[in-house]
Amino acid sequence: MGEVGKSQVRVDAFDKATGRTKYYEDLMPQNALYVRIKHAEIAHGFVKSVDTSAAEAIAGVVKVITCFDVPDIVFPTAGHPWSMDPGHQDVADRHLLNRHVRYWGDDVAVVIAEDEVSAMQGVRALKVEYEELPFVLDVQKAMEDGAPQLHENYPHNILKHTDMRKGDYQAAIQEPGLIKVEGWYDTPTVQHCHIENHGCFAYEENGRIVVVTSTQIPHIIRRVVGQALGRPWADIHVIKPYIGGGFGNKQDALYEPLCAYCTTQVGGRPVRVDCSREETFVSNRVRHAIRFHIVSWLRKDGTFAARKVECFSNQGAYASHGHSIVAKGMGSFAQHYPCDNMESDAWTVFTNRPAAGAMRGYGMPQASFADEANVDDCAKALGMDPLAFRMQNIMPQGFEDGFSHNVNYYDSYRDCMKVGRAYIDYDRKMAEYAKETGPIRHGVGVATFWYNTAVYPISLETSSNRMQLNLDGTVTMQCGETEIGQGADTAYAQMTADVLGLKSYKDVHVVSCQDTDITPTGLGAYASRQTYTAGFSIRQTGLLLKEKILQYATDLTRQAVYNMDIVDGNIVRSTDGKVLMSLRELAMTAQYNAAKSEHITAESTFTIRNNAYSFGCTFADIEVDIPMCKVTVRDIINVHDCGKLINPALAEAQVHGGMSMAIGYGMGEQLLFDEKTGKPLNNNLLDYKLSTIMDHPHLEAQFVENPEPTSAFGTKALGEPPACSGAPAIRNAIYNATGVAIDQNPINPHILFKRFSEEGLIQD
Repeated sequence: MGEVGKSQVRVDAFDKATGRTKYYEDLMPQNALYVRIKHAEIAHGFVKSVDTSAAEAIAGVVKVITCFDVPDIVFPTAGHPWSMDPGHQDVADRHLLNRHVRYWGDDVAVVIAEDEVSAMQGVRALKVEYEELPFVLDVQKAMEDGAPQLHENYPHNILKHTDMRKGDYQAAIQEPGLIKVEGWYDTPTVQHCHIENHGCFAYEENGRIVVVTSTQIPHIIRRVVGQALGRPWADIHVIKPYIGGGFGNKQDALYEPLCAYCTTQVGGRPVRVDCSREETFVSNRVRHAIRFHIVSWLRKDGTFAARKVECFSNQGAYASHGHSIVAKGMGSFAQHYPCDNMESDAWTVFTNRPAAGAMRGYGMPQASFADEANVDDCAKALGMDPLAFRMQNIMPQGFEDGFSHNVNYYDSYRDCMKVGRAYIDYDRKMAEYAKETGPIRHGVGVATFWYNTAVYPISLETSSNRMQLNLDGTVTMQCGETEIGQGADTAYAQMTADVLGLKSYKDVHVVSCQDTDITPTGLGAYASRQTYTAGFSIRQTGLLLKEKILQYATDLTRQAVYNMDIVDGNIVRSTDGKVLMSLRELAMTAQYNAAKSEHITAESTFTIRNNAYSFGCTFADIEVDIPMCKVTVRDIINVHDCGKLINPALAEAQVHGGMSMAIGYGMGEQLLFDEKTGKPLNNNLLDYKLSTIMDHPHLEAQFVENPEPTSAFGTKALGEPPACSGAPAIRNAIYNATGVAIDQNPINPHILFKRFSEEGLIQD
């Protein structure tokens, strides 16, 4: 039996459990100077002056750098592959430090000091004079005539607008007897809340800048740092050790460019930037708050005649990942529930909020909430069971997207919904709960999710891999796809072992810590791409290495290559299974053979020109205490077709993490801002209502394994999809229990009180 498909222990489990694992701070030089950032205390305006004299007088302060001192170079920060087409490149709108302040918390100056206390004292001693300007926080108000303008090249603060048209919407809605279902759906600004805050350190060595950073995208960071400093990209050497989570926040160049610049200003001495939790909340990245307007026109037979979707994405102060997030969300509507007549529009709009970037799900938690809420509203308007309505209208087997040419090869949606229906005991509970009328009620909700795997054809999708045969017959493997805590290295080891015919995945040494001077170029961890994309280069490189091994074995065994194979770490004759020699014997012979010494290695790059659909659903069973405005999730299941499971235990862990985030997104999490000042109100883990184990029931994860035909190992997106459908499933369960449709999340007690009062369930 091979290693793929087994629940093997993570390759990093022991070191992480015992504290041996090295993160960026564990590698920090003891003499590193501390860099602390002065953040703006206005929401919008210009820095007129910075008085640095008091800060410079503090003992231990080495240097103060202001927004007037840094190079006048604008650069992009998004963790996207470089495009040779200038029109397809990310928007460059950031300076290392900013004179034009665009949100409360913008970076205007830094203090570099010998110790942390001196650095913090120096920051507090800086006196900044501002020219304040009006600000705007709401996405649609930012589009109005006369709204404060954040970037001169983007009238009405619109970064980008795209549209999709299919059929003839206006003609379709003229069909007699249609039922119109219209709603506005709001999703909030939230933060990733990974365990390890972002941080990095930098120093100069041999005329180059070395940056050690907690990032998901080391090779892209090298490029962005080079752009920001006006240096050749090869001048930048980036090292990514283990990182304590990212969830998309670290799919951006955060403070690596500033850190790199700071070392050049102090003679190349090591400098460190360590973000506090408060800085992580506001001055890193957040998830886009997106407002949706959906109009669905329904036939009485339960089918869609036409749909109109408008999406307004709150980008915050800077472009970061920009329009790609809402564009993905908008694109899902026409695929998730195909309709012959659709109009879809999406706007990405600058506001004076923290910059929004990538976050787990990349636009789909927002789109799923809106779409699945509207679908339940449609079922209610028709008097249909919500699950039956989905079964009738959801993407059918054989569906092909006209843009990506992704194909739904299986009836995965319905397969998953059948599994969830049975687990949650849907039919019995729906009938039983419908009889409840008291203050305590119960409900069942369902929501589905759709997700692409990787980014082709939107952007470059590539993977590189290097393998070498070691003297003991084990294999060392390197790839550019990064381990960020999700267990990717273990999956890579299992796949490598299977391709090469090794005895165990433990015979594969995965070099986890990417180094841009050493590691094959990779794009990093994002877009649920890791296992899918790396699988192509792992299989290709593994087959190359295997061929080289067998070619060398030919000289030693007198057997033809095609008559040999590698099984359990041995060279065997395929005709009769006879063991000819071990990989260890071959490796030692190859290395020290006086007649033909050879170090057996292989390296290759695979450009991926496929994508894959991942499908699934969530069923939630909830209890609502109407007078107390309290919702308790009693049971929840996520069913997922992510293709072939490489490691079922890791897959289950990924789903549990996504479900946990979805519960928080649905019921508690929201970054709030003072409407009068733009100041964040809850930028810490005390005031920000992150869900905990106390908010979770048993998290059930089940899988429908339909191997993906386009995949090297039959696998596809797993890491992000489970975070998408939990929130709308909870929303729909509340709707089922109370008859009250709530069209915004998080659905917290404040929202429940307001809506229950409006619907007459609570009387003053």
